[in-house]
Amino acid sequence: MKQLFYNQSIEQVFESVDTNQEGLTQQAVQTKRSQFGTNELEQKRQTSLLEKFLNQFKDLMIIVLMVAALIAAFSGELVDAIIIMLVVILNALFGVFQEAKAENAINALKEMSAPDAHVRRDGQVITVKSDELVPGDIVLLEAGDIVPADLRLIEGAALKIEEAALTGESVATEKQFQQLADDTLGIGDRSNMAYMNTNVTYGRATGVVVATGMQTEMGRIAGMLNKTAESQTPLQANLQQLGKMLTILILIIAAVVFVIGLIRGQETLLNMLLTAISLAVAAIPEGLPAIVTITLALGTQRMVKRHALIRKLPAVETLGSTDVIASDKTGTLTQNKMTVERLYTNDQVIEATSKHDNTTELLTKIMSLANDTKQTPDGLQGDPTETALVQFAIDHNAVVDKVIADNQRVAEIPFDSERKLMTTINQSSDGFFAASKGAPDVLLERASKIEINGDIQPLSDQVRQQILAQNHELAKQALRVLAFAYKPLDSVPAEPTSAAIENDMIFVGLTGMIDPERPEAAESVAKAHQAGIKTVMITGDHRDTAQAIATRLGILTPDDEDAVITGAQLDEQDDATFAKNVKRYRVYARVAPEHKVRIVKAWQKHGKVVAMTGDGVNDAPALKTADIGVGMGITGTEVSKGASEMVLADDNFATIVVAVEEGRKVFANIQKSVQYLLSANLGEVLTLFMMTLLGWQILAPVQILWINLVTDTFPAIALGVEPTEKNIMKRPPRGRKSNFLSGGVFSSIIYQGILEGLLTLGVYAYALWQPLHNTDAQIHADALTMAFATLGLIQLFHAFNSKSIHQSLFTVGFWKNKYFNLAILVAFLLLAMTIWLPGFNQLFHVTHLELSQWRAVAVAGALMIAIVEIVKLIQRKLWYQNAKNDD
Repeated sequence: MKQLFYNQSIEQVFESVDTNQEGLTQQAVQTKRSQFGTNELEQKRQTSLLEKFLNQFKDLMIIVLMVAALIAAFSGELVDAIIIMLVVILNALFGVFQEAKAENAINALKEMSAPDAHVRRDGQVITVKSDELVPGDIVLLEAGDIVPADLRLIEGAALKIEEAALTGESVATEKQFQQLADDTLGIGDRSNMAYMNTNVTYGRATGVVVATGMQTEMGRIAGMLNKTAESQTPLQANLQQLGKMLTILILIIAAVVFVIGLIRGQETLLNMLLTAISLAVAAIPEGLPAIVTITLALGTQRMVKRHALIRKLPAVETLGSTDVIASDKTGTLTQNKMTVERLYTNDQVIEATSKHDNTTELLTKIMSLANDTKQTPDGLQGDPTETALVQFAIDHNAVVDKVIADNQRVAEIPFDSERKLMTTINQSSDGFFAASKGAPDVLLERASKIEINGDIQPLSDQVRQQILAQNHELAKQALRVLAFAYKPLDSVPAEPTSAAIENDMIFVGLTGMIDPERPEAAESVAKAHQAGIKTVMITGDHRDTAQAIATRLGILTPDDEDAVITGAQLDEQDDATFAKNVKRYRVYARVAPEHKVRIVKAWQKHGKVVAMTGDGVNDAPALKTADIGVGMGITGTEVSKGASEMVLADDNFATIVVAVEEGRKVFANIQKSVQYLLSANLGEVLTLFMMTLLGWQILAPVQILWINLVTDTFPAIALGVEPTEKNIMKRPPRGRKSNFLSGGVFSSIIYQGILEGLLTLGVYAYALWQPLHNTDAQIHADALTMAFATLGLIQLFHAFNSKSIHQSLFTVGFWKNKYFNLAILVAFLLLAMTIWLPGFNQLFHVTHLELSQWRAVAVAGALMIAIVEIVKLIQRKLWYQNAKNDD
């Protein structure tokens, strides 16, 4: 069982790690290094570019295409084989290129390690590389340092450590050095511990190393990342399912045609084998993997323009199927910046955003003086609470530099976690005075007067209770409250002490601060709710702060206390119980990294597609476990970005909603392409199948491949950039069980494929019935050419039908997508030139057609649009009637 050093005395800690105040000897360091190894994180083995490339060929659809290409090559159809393999290789290169841009999460963790550490060994303070630390080393910390290992703090002054990357808590943690009695404290509450790769923002301290490398809290997270399996996206699952279905269908159809042809005895074994290959070529949508990849790639380009960076192509579509967004609070829903929100001064509560005139002048003066913030060309630097105070003063027209220059600091009593006060002694033209800030209850005990609108009055018990009531009211709103006071001085003691200075003070006011929600976050949460997506907030902050922010964001209602749960309460439930109760909770406070993974997995057990947003190291395991991890580009650590499929370049929660809309659009457009391709290929299969049964001359493999290449590829890609359909964000999420064939797509593929086949066979029969030539050879050649032209042209006409699964073409519009119109034109010219240009006639086994024959081909194409439009109209009326009856 892992030792909990925070609940041990310093003597017990020293005994546990075999050290003392003087530090380790060099001999002890060498012995421990051989026992514990170096203080660094283990790196997960990376896959090479070759492995990434070969992994692209594990998809069943790709395997089917390669088998078809192999059969075609052995049968002498080298053109078919070459084109199919080109499609396969291009698809693999797309995938490798996208994945090659990803950074490894464990590498990023390793790079975050502090380069140097100040340690006491053999009684002497020396500087060593952080990876040389071992348990038992005595480490010295000061403001600006990165904590080099997990430490139990043993002594120091006014230490504050910013732990947002580990705990998610936006406020720097005030540290102490006493033993803690509770043995159930979470990481964020272990105030006498300092953890690897967190930042010292204030004060100084000495600590003893209690864990290094993979035994640290950072190491635990790295281990969780290594153990997390890559999850399959809904898109990948859909394509895999579709590939299995097509494989079975293709094998059955090819086998049936092959057997029927042999039984009829009209064809040789070789001819029937070629016929079966033709059917396989017709049935396999060989362009589908490339079209999906291109559609996703175009989606990523659009999302980049809208500040969402995609690391893996399938992540574009995954967001579109999201049911739950499990969002980190700090830096994602909030600004990760402490901000003054309300003030109490001159006997009134003031909103920070209102105009104050001179009401807050004295308060902002003390804010600026009892403060260690530095103003630099890069902005304010210092403790987040103190920079918030200075920023408030600047925002309200206080010239802070002038205030500091006119009131020079001559002495100070630094902040102390026991005293909970900070005081500076300043000299102005009027003499000396002390400016103090600190905990309201503490400062009120040391105040005897209050200044209201320039009038100094005695601080009566009634006024004192009034101030404490205001403090309580601000605290109830999850605001962090500080009090401010001052005191005129006749002189400055040689050694200022709290007892001498911090008494008989004049109270000035209170400030209430919070890490506020992003301005657009509440609207984004509402949009997500409208889209049927549940937003769940996860944070390391305290319960009251989490509940207040969630209520302001609209995640909770004011009475939703039962929807808030802490990490400690979560620990009381086993996985089965929590999975059963997970739908009750919308806010998680004081959580650890393993809690976040449990939350994601609990939702996934309900079949939900979960997106996890986050910016800290603590978020990385859950980001990797989720169906899609969404990292923050600005405030996010390299670890969180490395574990994510998508990164928000602007750290804006609203961008997630934009990405969801884009993901839904991508899925809808891929679904349109799937419907178009499969119905077209079904039409080809039925045409060849019926030609075989009827004993007609069948289309040659090169003709089928040309139709597939020309009429499938260009229009299908163009369908991938169709504009977003109306109300796409008012539809419920598709969920994990939906696929490309759901929502009426499968039935549409069947009837539209049959319709294409019947119209093509009809034109073939018409050519035999109304011949323009006398010889049988010429009549059959014309009929075959008309069937070839009809099958290609019908598919181009049908592409217009496919611009929407259910909406009328006249509603969607003919000309809104210029790329689509250009694709149709290019495809038509490529199809027509095989018939029009003399050099291509022999290559494609076709003849020149007369105007009347082209007229029959065009009528068949027009009928395709008309019949599908009528069916869509009937479907819409039936659905409307059913919906009305359900109401």
